Amino acid sequence: QVQLVESGGGLVQAGGSLRLSCAASGRTFSSYAMGWFRQAPGKEREFVAAVIGSGGITNYAEAVKGRFTISRDNAKNTVYLQMSSLKPEDTAVYYCALRVGTYLSSQGGRYDYWGQGTQVTVSS
Repeated sequence: QVQLVESGGGLVQAGGSLRLSCAASGRTFSSYAMGWFRQAPGKEREFVAAVIGSGGITNYAEAVKGRFTISRDNAKNTVYLQMSSLKPEDTAVYYCALRVGTYLSSQGGRYDYWGQGTQVTVSS
């Protein structure tokens, strides 16, 4: 069984930064891809970013390219999402997810475990 616990969300002004963390337990963390997704009120969940087990390859949604950075520290079983130049449209609940597989995916259905989410609110 895998447990994922996100932290680091909060309220920030537009143009500001936040770093989200997701701590994992229960599996060999470094073997699996990790992703971040978000869901705004009244909208469907959407892909944000993903990183392979080694951390060497990443993928981003177009909406966050150049502003967000995904990284991982396998020694700490933790994946991060550094968010900069935040915009009000980034407001959402952010979820981390673990994929029991090697390759990246932007499809939520391909992820096997999910955290409980952390709220990010960007004020204008």
